[in-house]
Amino acid sequence: MLNVFRRCTQRLMSTAVRPYPYSNAAIIPPPPTLPAPEPTKIGKGLMAHLTQRLLTPEKLDLLARFGKRHRERILPGSVLQVTTKHAPTSFTGVLLSIRRRGADTSFLLRNVINRTGVEVQFFVCSPHVKTIKVLMRAGGKGTEGRAGPRMRRAKLFYLRDAPDKMTAISAGLRK
Repeated sequence: MLNVFRRCTQRLMSTAVRPYPYSNAAIIPPPPTLPAPEPTKIGKGLMAHLTQRLLTPEKLDLLARFGKRHRERILPGSVLQVTTKHAPTSFTGVLLSIRRRGADTSFLLRNVINRTGVEVQFFVCSPHVKTIKVLMRAGGKGTEGRAGPRMRRAKLFYLRDAPDKMTAISAGLRK
């Protein structure tokens, strides 16, 4: 009885008795072999790619200034002027938030232009950003001699609903 069961299952599973109808479609041809590009043959392909992607010392310094533990760190509530390589060439605004993600660190600036709130997000390590200038620093712990009010939040999204507070910050006034 066991032999009969084995023969039946072998016959059902065998493709010799009844070939699988899609067997030709299941054959995957090997990938074509392409010749290696010239820079890779020389051995400069990877290094040229990596040197283009590495951060310059200026970008590394900026990245450190947006970190939490830098001595002269930039805090939310500061007024920054960012100069870019394309139009508009500069944007000035109040720093609302910093999104720390290593090389992808970004920050959000807000300004009121023609009675319309404008927010622009800049990436610190972007090749489009030329310079970031701090016009007025926000106060923090141990900030003797620094101008600007002390902000007690890490994200200042409440300034979206309080344009008078934001203009007071950007004007250097205390309310």
